Amino acid sequence: MTTLLWFKRDLRVSDHPALVFAAQQGPILPLFVFEPEYWAQPDMSGRQFEFLRESVFDLAAQLKAVGLELAVRVGAVPQVLEELRLAHGVTSLVSHEETGNGWTYARDRDVADWARGQGVIWTELAQSGVVRRLNGRDGWAATRNRFVAQPQLEVPRDLVGVDAGQVDVPLLTRSDYCPKRQIGGREHGLSVLGSFLTHRGETYRRDMSSPLAAEQACSRLSPYLAYGCLSGREAAQAGAARQGEVAGGWSASLKSFQSRLAWRDHFMQKLEDEPALEHHCLHPAYEGLRGDDTARREAWEKGETGLPFVDACMRYLGASGWINFRMRAMLMAVASYHLWLDWRATGLHLAREFTDFEPGIHWPQVQMQSGTTGMNTVRIYNPIKQGLDQDPTGCFTRRWVPELEEVPDIYLQEPWKWDGAARLKYPAPVVDMAAAARFAREQIYGLRKNAGHRREAARVIDKHASRKDPQGHFVNDRASRKKPKQKDPRQGAFDF
Repeated sequence: MTTLLWFKRDLRVSDHPALVFAAQQGPILPLFVFEPEYWAQPDMSGRQFEFLRESVFDLAAQLKAVGLELAVRVGAVPQVLEELRLAHGVTSLVSHEETGNGWTYARDRDVADWARGQGVIWTELAQSGVVRRLNGRDGWAATRNRFVAQPQLEVPRDLVGVDAGQVDVPLLTRSDYCPKRQIGGREHGLSVLGSFLTHRGETYRRDMSSPLAAEQACSRLSPYLAYGCLSGREAAQAGAARQGEVAGGWSASLKSFQSRLAWRDHFMQKLEDEPALEHHCLHPAYEGLRGDDTARREAWEKGETGLPFVDACMRYLGASGWINFRMRAMLMAVASYHLWLDWRATGLHLAREFTDFEPGIHWPQVQMQSGTTGMNTVRIYNPIKQGLDQDPTGCFTRRWVPELEEVPDIYLQEPWKWDGAARLKYPAPVVDMAAAARFAREQIYGLRKNAGHRREAARVIDKHASRKDPQGHFVNDRASRKKPKQKDPRQGAFDF
């Protein structure tokens, strides 16, 4: 009988638990389904679709090299599975455990119903340090680290495949222009990993915060990890092997890289444990706190807020599909605090802009930077200071906001103070930043003084907070819950 191997966000054959398991069952029918309804969701975009399509056809080449033919279909997964079951005698379905958005969560419930109804055994296997049906965070780090330390799985030999053919795949979402987007597929991912570990990564720790330097200094692995072109385990083990060969700044940078790989699993675990946080504030006291001012939101989305560094970062993101973590945090914080916009609408815009959109990292981070978790330190980024600190020469700002070409350096981050501001084709700030920050601080801290807020925050901490020692390492003791060490936003799960 045939085992159907359903690929989702695991587009590789190396270190692939589901492929290894399927190979033990008998003949394999590998499958990828492009789902029109999925690509109609508000967090999806053309740049993500093109990266995925490149990665899927790269996967087809990988499978062909080991004797398997990838079946590619377009449609609803339960219907596709039923057609293949009838045509090829499928009795077993194998896939990885996906921590996706709410739509994929609902789709997987439909697939489970189909499998039960047709007597098909569906086996889902972990491919990362995320643990399904976790009872609590005590001991999680040790479990995650054991998984990462296990030997990578070799590609099975003498595979027997079932050829079900491919279909043409149309563009299923609106195209968007992203000229600096990374190219999908494992081959590109391995090249990016190699260049990071051999020469680009030496200044990673020092340069990750600057949007200028981070483009080269960060690993840029995030989309390849998000779509499973590379496994997190192979990235961690490759980094560890390289760390054993180097010293000094190189070693420190690779230590930071390992830390961020761990943070990646940590944040994905949050969505796995509480899927509703994609749609609801992690701490309910913040529901209804903010609204949606369309004019402010659209100015933010277009990079036309009148805040030069914010606008430069948003325009860069639009053109590249990526930006370093500190700037992601700043963009979200400015939207939530200074512009006082609800995180759900602004979070969707950023999701579409990110080629590396990973729901399990994105939504916990969006809430964290918006101050709606109830447990993290409130950080209201000052975009003027960020511009001065992270773009001291003004090179980045001037490149992406050319309207400011004639503004003297001293006024670049505050052009409204320049006596020639009236002739600029650049908007005035959409808000008074000092007043907006003061208002936001009063609102947030006013809520936090409430006794009920503290009780609910304790619940959130117990369920979701990291267990860290003073050096920032994950630990497993119960005492660490008393004073959880919260994540510094500079330690971003997307600083790849």
